[in-house]
Amino acid sequence: MKKSVVAIGLDAADPHLIETWMAQGYLKNLRRLREQGAYARLKNFDYYRAETPWTTFLTGCSPQQTGYWTPLKFRPDGYHVEDIQAYPFEEFSPFYALGKDYRVAVFDMPQARVSDRVNGIQVLAWGAHSPQLSSQSQPIGLLEEINHQYGKHPALRYDHANVLDIPALTRLQNDLETGIARRAAICRDLLAQEPWDLFLTVFGEVHAAGHYLWHLSQPDHPLYNVIGTKAKDMLRSVFEATDRAIGEILENAPEDAYIVVFAAHGMGSNTMDLPSMFFLPEFLYRDNFPGKYGIARGKPGEPLGEPITRGRVKRCWLGALWSLKYEPNPIVAFLRRKLKLKLFNLIAPLLSARPQPDLIAPFDLLKTARSFFFQPPVWYQPFWSKMKAFALPSYSEGYIRINLRGREPQGIVDPSEYDAVCDEICQKLYRLKDARKGIPMVKQIIRPRRDWQDCPSSKLPDADIVVIWQEEIATDAVESPEVGRIGPVPHHRTGSHRSDGFLMVKGGGIDAGTTLPTGQSINLAPTILSLMNAPIPKQMQGQPMVKVSMPAR
Repeated sequence: MKKSVVAIGLDAADPHLIETWMAQGYLKNLRRLREQGAYARLKNFDYYRAETPWTTFLTGCSPQQTGYWTPLKFRPDGYHVEDIQAYPFEEFSPFYALGKDYRVAVFDMPQARVSDRVNGIQVLAWGAHSPQLSSQSQPIGLLEEINHQYGKHPALRYDHANVLDIPALTRLQNDLETGIARRAAICRDLLAQEPWDLFLTVFGEVHAAGHYLWHLSQPDHPLYNVIGTKAKDMLRSVFEATDRAIGEILENAPEDAYIVVFAAHGMGSNTMDLPSMFFLPEFLYRDNFPGKYGIARGKPGEPLGEPITRGRVKRCWLGALWSLKYEPNPIVAFLRRKLKLKLFNLIAPLLSARPQPDLIAPFDLLKTARSFFFQPPVWYQPFWSKMKAFALPSYSEGYIRINLRGREPQGIVDPSEYDAVCDEICQKLYRLKDARKGIPMVKQIIRPRRDWQDCPSSKLPDADIVVIWQEEIATDAVESPEVGRIGPVPHHRTGSHRSDGFLMVKGGGIDAGTTLPTGQSINLAPTILSLMNAPIPKQMQGQPMVKVSMPAR
């Protein structure tokens, strides 16, 4: 017999933060749920950790099964990147697509698509972080009705801010908390409509808060000592608002429902963005073209000083980083750093001829409506066909593509040299160090392909090499014996992804105060289906983490 489940996701909510703030009394509703039910830590995959968690959750399948690794797909025929958005769910359906026998309500599930096999309602991209699709609903008019009655989410697709601009961060916090309050009201009313077999919503607000408010809360980020101690803990405020909203939502949950609160992955001090988005493509550019510099040529041995903050409030991160583009003419270099971009672009042609090819300015990419204009790896795209290896866009680990002859149209690495080239790059990366503390930047390197002959497989990621960075400190400058110093550069988002998540489950047959063994995020979908007493598809790789035996309702 069927059982009711109310599942609430906290997007990229770090279990360490949750546990600390529960213990300190800030998250009262979550603490009560933990005390009344079972709790477990979860682990996700060690790489592509930012791009794959929600697809893994929705399908109960690993990326090796689905072949979905990232929304940014490399197309070797033209050395370009395409935004493919969310997984198509053609081979594997969302776990809640259960047909006519189950009534399901899905509100604001990120990176999902409307499924015809859901008997109930689906509202997508109302306020999710990085929804990877357009706003839509089933029934079609439901989204419009919700926006009319409760209001739109004020931060949808605008849940970001300059990390040094306190007024902008305050506006972001207010928008996120407004969205949280509206989400609570919507979910309460949807729950009151009928006793759903499954009700699912995800708080994307905590994901955005973790990215941009981390340094105002956690002392492990270098910018905490610059502005974090001078501002209130906006990150904790967003989590407290989420905790209150969870309490309000659950007031309308059926008394006999199982309550599931979870995070498929977590967040920590941002040790990934700069290494993956910038240091890696610049490292490979210099390594392929000895004596050339793209951006942020540094001088080894020169004192680094404080993190770059001057001018960041008025100039966005992209502008601040692009202003560090290497110019051999010192006058041009000075003007690039000091002048507004529009003015510099007007006078630059009068001062020196531009090299051809040259890096692509992010603002030129923006004019072409490319959604990934903020990804520095694509700034180096004009050189990819001339490089042995180049960096692909990333939201977490560093991804390297070998320019392989026979696979890429202008490949220059012979298949017989594939392993040797990969080994050489890995050895050089292992010698890359943080310029401030001297610690190695690379924690681990993974080769997703056993050899070059695995390349045609459609299930493999685009990357030939995956670089997992150290997580000790957020780095703004690196040094290499091969390419010299890169940086310092301005910090970007101050929180980045981790593989850790958590699971809370409360309901009949679950002992209060239970701590379960650490599980895997891939177990979430089968756990929810098991609690519903619904069939678990054979293709799901995970297993239910909670087994109960209760009379049917």
